[in-house]
Amino acid sequence: MDMRFPRPSVTVGVVAVLLASTAAAVATGAGAASAASATFAPVADTYVQSDTAATNYGTSPQIVADNSPVRRSFLRFTVSGVSGTVTSAKLRLRTISGNDGSDAGGTFRRMSNTTWSETGTTWSNQPAIDGATLGSLGAVSGDTWYEVDVTAAVTGNGTYSFGATSTSGDGAYYDTRESGADAPQLVVTTGTTTPPSGDPVFVGAGDIANSGSGDTATAALLDTIPGTVFTTGDNVYDNGTASQFASYYEPTWGRHRARTRPSPGNHDYNTSGATGYYTYFGTAAGPSGRGYYSFDLGNWHIVSLNSNISMSAGSAQEQWLRADLAASGKPCTLAYWHHPLFTSSSNHAPSTSTRPLYQALYDYNADVVVWGHNHVYERFAPMNPAGAADASRGMRSFVAGMGGASHYAFGTIQPNSEARNSSAYGVLKFTLHSGSYDWQFVPVAGQTYNDSGTAACH
Repeated sequence: MDMRFPRPSVTVGVVAVLLASTAAAVATGAGAASAASATFAPVADTYVQSDTAATNYGTSPQIVADNSPVRRSFLRFTVSGVSGTVTSAKLRLRTISGNDGSDAGGTFRRMSNTTWSETGTTWSNQPAIDGATLGSLGAVSGDTWYEVDVTAAVTGNGTYSFGATSTSGDGAYYDTRESGADAPQLVVTTGTTTPPSGDPVFVGAGDIANSGSGDTATAALLDTIPGTVFTTGDNVYDNGTASQFASYYEPTWGRHRARTRPSPGNHDYNTSGATGYYTYFGTAAGPSGRGYYSFDLGNWHIVSLNSNISMSAGSAQEQWLRADLAASGKPCTLAYWHHPLFTSSSNHAPSTSTRPLYQALYDYNADVVVWGHNHVYERFAPMNPAGAADASRGMRSFVAGMGGASHYAFGTIQPNSEARNSSAYGVLKFTLHSGSYDWQFVPVAGQTYNDSGTAACH
């Protein structure tokens, strides 16, 4: 992938969380794969405290690694139903909200005792943390996911205990299994994955993460689809704050952040300057604060644009777009941003201010445009900037706002609208061939709506 901005660095320690409760095999698409991952919740967790030696904390909403007073944490998982060689095991923990973090997240070791009692363990009768050190966490912030590599301890099906201690007097506090979706997790991967090869896959949606279940389901779809992930804005609700990115986006779509090329939406800009968005995605969001950038995938030139800033003819963004398209040597082009120029949804009218971007793309013979904003799926026939059907030079456009936020309705169906759905969550998958493309609406589990096709580049 020929990037036209620096590759993003991966933040050590901060991770996403797999929420699927059963193994999910990575499906073949842009490449072959035979890896499967399963996520397990703890069957027990608790902590003990030196100055309350007789107290049990088994029903507490937190576990703690601290040295003043001394507090030690214990977690137990039962792994079942996995087959093949374990290639990765990650213990994932979320620091509690409302805590200002710690300078040390704790040291984690395997324990030989796997029968200790969650509701009976106290400082006085605590099990020994006697196994090898598996990993340590450095400074941690509140309300954030962290991971420890425990592959050395997890060999297959069985019961595993882990203990956490700290030498810091500033304790690290983590959610427990009483915390629901924020509970600790053990993610076990078996088999091997072949890196994607062949024609690139470009997959994604917009209007994604809130406190509901839609984004959890669409993130599970991405678990099974290799390739580059895109977003068409409104990545997190309601206001694009750093806390909302940590609470809602990170545990779902966040686990695909390293392969995501985002675009911002109006909800991301509800935080002044979209600082939550730009901080979360870093260099993957393009030059800081600008929000538009481009890159190449195979024989395709891909452009991510920002419909929350000026798009008028002659604006910095529109001039950049024309120069970028003129410099591209790729025969096929796809662009995406948040606000749709064409849409039949009754919630948000067509955003005519985006027309200069569409015009520039049309002038340079681009092929596909993808939007979000309206929480529906809609596909339009190739059109020119005025919205007239244009089979020879027109761009095929999609509204892909079905990433997880609650659905909208359709109103008056606009000319050249060819496919629509307002009830299924899903992702839009493109397979980018050397001179053509396939598209497919992939619905979440339990939904049956589908839309697919193929077309040649101009």
